[in-house]
Amino acid sequence: MPVFDSLTPAEIATVKAAGTLLPLPAGWSPINERTGADKAYVILEGEVSVRRDGREIATLGPGDIMGEMAIVNHTLRTATIVALTRLKVVHLTPEAITDLSARVPAFGEAVREAAASRVGTE
Repeated sequence: MPVFDSLTPAEIATVKAAGTLLPLPAGWSPINERTGADKAYVILEGEVSVRRDGREIATLGPGDIMGEMAIVNHTLRTATIVALTRLKVVHLTPEAITDLSARVPAFGEAVREAAASRVGTE
């Protein structure tokens, strides 16, 4: 479920303002398997491939969050993300996610639900 689906326009603006808007090129890997949980991204435009051991296990698109599972679970990354198209994303630090989860409870719930839905798949 895209993280913005349950948020109001004002809450979406709060999430966007808490992060850094970034363009990312196609083919780039913003997250790599077996690395530390130092960031997450909300996809605003574009599509990514989620890969484990080089094999695609999912695709994500606008409104989806990536990188949250390792942050929420305090673990290393379990998958690599590869941009299939040019992306526009909101870059969020773990601290921003913690702060946003407190200030925008619906965002915190959406992040936790996204992480829980991926256990065993990423």
